[in-house]
Amino acid sequence: MSDTKTEVMQEEWVPKTNPWLIIMPVMLATFMYALDETVANVALPHIAGSYSVSNQESIWVLTSYLMASSIAIPMIDYFCQLLGRKNFFMVGVFIFTIASFLCGVSNSIGMIVIARAMQGFGGGCLMPMAQAITMESFKGEARNKAMAVFGLVVVVAPILGPVLGGWITENWSWPYIFFINVPFGFLCIALAKKFLEDPPYAKRQKNVNLNKWGFLWLCVWLVPLQIVFDKGNDADWFNATWICWLTAVAVLGAILFFVWQVKGKYPLIKLDVLKDSNFFCGTVMLILLNGVLLASLAILPQLLQNMLGYDAFTSGLAIMPRGMGAFLALAIFGGLGGRLTYKTYGIIGLFCMGLGGWILSELNLDISMMNIVLPNFVFGLGLVFTMMPITTLSCITLRNEQMTNASGFQNLLKTIGGAIGTSLVATMISRFSQVHQNGLVKNMHDLNPQFAERLSTYAGSFIHQAGDMLNSTYMAAKMLYNQLIQQSTLCAYMTTFKVFAIACFILIPFMFLLKGEKKAESQ
Repeated sequence: MSDTKTEVMQEEWVPKTNPWLIIMPVMLATFMYALDETVANVALPHIAGSYSVSNQESIWVLTSYLMASSIAIPMIDYFCQLLGRKNFFMVGVFIFTIASFLCGVSNSIGMIVIARAMQGFGGGCLMPMAQAITMESFKGEARNKAMAVFGLVVVVAPILGPVLGGWITENWSWPYIFFINVPFGFLCIALAKKFLEDPPYAKRQKNVNLNKWGFLWLCVWLVPLQIVFDKGNDADWFNATWICWLTAVAVLGAILFFVWQVKGKYPLIKLDVLKDSNFFCGTVMLILLNGVLLASLAILPQLLQNMLGYDAFTSGLAIMPRGMGAFLALAIFGGLGGRLTYKTYGIIGLFCMGLGGWILSELNLDISMMNIVLPNFVFGLGLVFTMMPITTLSCITLRNEQMTNASGFQNLLKTIGGAIGTSLVATMISRFSQVHQNGLVKNMHDLNPQFAERLSTYAGSFIHQAGDMLNSTYMAAKMLYNQLIQQSTLCAYMTTFKVFAIACFILIPFMFLLKGEKKAESQ
């Protein structure tokens, strides 16, 4: 009987403050965290140059942030009970802010990787709490509007990251992409202290216990997994013994982690939310979509800077239409209201994302910026139409007291998906480049009249510079080989974008597995 009363109290809780004031610090924190997922993408060559490391090593600046976020997310429920959700939210913002400052003053690649991990650990808790607070603070149609704003922030912030990061890098220097978080971080803490409230089920509790073994297995699972995905391509994957051992450790850690959540007395994550079919199906879709989103944002600046010669700001500017597409999608979503179901929005969004990826797979080296702008706009249009309905539908059938745990679990898996996508996309480019190079090199022989003619033409143009035909022919062959490498790399990018497009198209039928339209419209 007492449990029933508690559930009624939890369901009927209404904040004393205007909910739109409550979500001000929540949205600001979410924006900062999501922005920092991609703000360093276009600055990686500058960061690598500052520390005299390779581009591959500089990728750790991205992946350490994502992986530390993944480790922090399951700790949300414990710290919310230990400190109270409001206090824990402010602590998370404080850690994120201090870590941002340390990133800016770092003097070695090791220091910035550690500072980024600290930043990810502090920020990893912010988005799940923001999602739960937004869902709990609003009712009915207002909840749909608030979740639309939340979805826009989650989608637009990573898209604006490369633009803002590129502009700051070109006009100031790359440390300022981290320093900019400091004033906004302290503003967020002040707003949170003034407006946030703790519902009865999110207040500070006594005798809180931490599942220490669960946390240990989580680290044993995620840290080796990320090392495998980051360094696997360089080590030729499972041909390296240490990669095999680390993979085995990661798999064992994952098994023990989930077993401990089921059998342990104080689980970090309550896995019973997976019994909800909406949550399970929606979370799987969001994992794949977040992987596609972050992977595409990781390789697009590389394509534009390395293949087309764009600078950091221009490459970020070319990606900006994703944000414009997202704003248009939000306007359409708000204008049409409930005239279309969430499933319809999701299907349209997945089709737009797939179409944008497919158009990007048809690029060549002679394109104008408009050929980059258009597919990015379509992709951004699809992101809001996809992420927002799926996020809402995946949680709409859950009870309020499940929201913090469920959103934390969902964001854990989404972040892991994004980290794996960011790591694997470098391998995809490398392997697809080798495949296309192997296919193209078969045509580079003297029996191919087109190759022989091109070689002769280039050799003739180099004759005065080389001094004799032997050297000029060597220079011509070298030039053709460089063109081969360039074309095979371009084809690798095109194939990768085609894979992203196919993944989005494949997800369309899964929209029909999501339920809860009536509940979503009536709340």
